Amino acid sequence: MTRRMRVPHNEQTPAVLLVPGLSGSGPAHWQTIWEEQHADCSKVDLAKWDDPHRNTWINNLNLAIRSAGRPVVLVAHSLGCLAVAWWAKFEQASLAERGEAMPVVGALMVAPPEVDFFPLDERVARFAPTPTEPLPFPSRLIASHDDPWMGFHTAQALARRWGSTLVDAGECGHINADSGLGEWSFGREQLALLMQHDVAIAAPRASLSKTPVPAPRLEA
Repeated sequence: MTRRMRVPHNEQTPAVLLVPGLSGSGPAHWQTIWEEQHADCSKVDLAKWDDPHRNTWINNLNLAIRSAGRPVVLVAHSLGCLAVAWWAKFEQASLAERGEAMPVVGALMVAPPEVDFFPLDERVARFAPTPTEPLPFPSRLIASHDDPWMGFHTAQALARRWGSTLVDAGECGHINADSGLGEWSFGREQLALLMQHDVAIAAPRASLSKTPVPAPRLEA
């Protein structure tokens, strides 16, 4: 039986929400291993894993973030990165209208896929076009040189548009279960760096309303 590492927290310690991509994260995926081994991580159920619907994913992500009740750090993989980017695009304007603080204080964006010009699967094209606005929170984009879903140079350009720190993961495919990464300690190190160097400053300023007003649901 795997024992989860317990991390003490209070209402200002960020919750780590794992945002899977197409088909979810199976038992050998590092996101699943993190959820099993680390009590600071929990996976978001976006639903329709094999038949993704952009607005459904955005709404379910919004619900998970709001339900956390404290600042949130997102760790997204593949198509989950696009869900995060679209959520940020819609939610930033909504928060400004309501005068609320951004509940997400940082994000690790791992291996986002190409959805605009050369999508490997027609299902990911449903998330096109890729939002190109800067993300409204500190972020790191981790990219692999031999990722079939997005070339490294394209990932570099996307990191610049999102205002993300680009992290070179070497050659490890799509950074998924097929990459054989196990717990993927490199990813945990990057999460720690994000939280220590970026989120440590932003998190104390993130204040959630005690009775937050849900953002308007996106229609199908």
